Amino acid sequence: MQTENLTPEQQKNLRRVVASSIIGAVIEWYDFFLYGVVAGLFFNQLYFPSFDPRIGTMLAFATFAVGFVARPLGGIIFGHFGDKLGRKKMLILTLEIMGIATVCIGLIPTYDTIGIWAPILLIICRLAQGIGLGGEWGGAVLMSYESAPAHKRGFYASLPQIGMSLGLLLASGIVGFFSATLSNEAFLSWGWRVAFLLSAVLLAVGGYMRSTVQETKDFSEAKKSLPEAKYPLLDAFKRYPKMMIACMGARFIDGVSFNVFGVYSLTYLTQQHGIDRSAALTAVMISSVIMSLFIPFWGNMADKVGKAKLYGICALILGFSSFPAFWVLHNYANNYFLVVVALGLPFGIVHAAVFGTMSSVFSESFDASVRYSGISFVYQFTAIFASGMTPMVAAVLTGMADGAPWFLCAYMAVVGTISALSTWWLSKLARENRANKAMKEATVSSTVIGAPAGADGF
Repeated sequence: MQTENLTPEQQKNLRRVVASSIIGAVIEWYDFFLYGVVAGLFFNQLYFPSFDPRIGTMLAFATFAVGFVARPLGGIIFGHFGDKLGRKKMLILTLEIMGIATVCIGLIPTYDTIGIWAPILLIICRLAQGIGLGGEWGGAVLMSYESAPAHKRGFYASLPQIGMSLGLLLASGIVGFFSATLSNEAFLSWGWRVAFLLSAVLLAVGGYMRSTVQETKDFSEAKKSLPEAKYPLLDAFKRYPKMMIACMGARFIDGVSFNVFGVYSLTYLTQQHGIDRSAALTAVMISSVIMSLFIPFWGNMADKVGKAKLYGICALILGFSSFPAFWVLHNYANNYFLVVVALGLPFGIVHAAVFGTMSSVFSESFDASVRYSGISFVYQFTAIFASGMTPMVAAVLTGMADGAPWFLCAYMAVVGTISALSTWWLSKLARENRANKAMKEATVSSTVIGAPAGADGF
């Protein structure tokens, strides 16, 4: 890793920041996506057994969506205090909330044991997961972004994003392992619970690592040089109203594509085409490995060719890649190699370009005094529609076509187009902000520390 323009002490801290951000993000995403993996496979049997299987699956995905609804609340709360008190403190707290909620899910009795209280407790824990993750993403990204040298911020901001793919890999791998080694009865009875209880061990490791890093350079300088925002999120909307909307539009394809390829594909392959559960999980795991390798590659490319340019082009490609991918899944589901390729190319490579670049694109759009609040709200609020509802939307669209995926593919193509156009708008706004800043600096001798560099041209 290149660390030019940093002192030896800053280089050492940057390495600690990157390691703690990645490991913490892996734990957070493991906890969150573990629920999604399990919900799509059999939560309908454990917590909604009195409903028709298809309706039960929809209800299980509805509880999955609850976590996404809670994420903006977490983003608002932790973004507010992260901009006022610091990134480090909030990251430790979000990790604790997420880990405790995940362990509790592993302890909830089934519907047959405690009746309606089972899904109620499930929803409460899912809400807590959403609040924790809502504050996690922005803080983890900013710890790396704000500690890195300016010319390598795209690369370093991409590294915490690996936590998402590794978290999905870990969640899918553990569930797949127990699913393959245990009988179906043992797996449904207690095997899946072990995966949730393991979060207690991960929580202890991640909490220790995050306690050893220093606060970020940008935050420390902003506290000295910028007026403190009393309500950072409101200030972000006041100062960057168009940028907030543009970022939310750009974010749309990321949430939709991840939950189509990474979550709904499991249901599609197992229920529509009778693929073995372990085989479907393995295909998603392979895509996650590919994504983990390509995220830092794209982050490095973003520093060289332009962050917004790379993001916008790949957002458009990702949306339309659903047609060839699902054509293969629909017609050649019995060919496992083609299934892996159909998921690995769009999900492992193209989605990696979008997700790996998004963190730096959004971080550059706001100054340090409101940055945690701004990027957290953009990411988490959009997640309600782009991520939380996607498995249900996908189930409805394929159901309307008697199991065919073409309505779903058309939906993804539209979403990709929206995100590409939003990224172009974001880039235009960034150029205007840079021009306005240059005009102010021409008349004022002092330089504002921590102002955003602005997204690259698109």
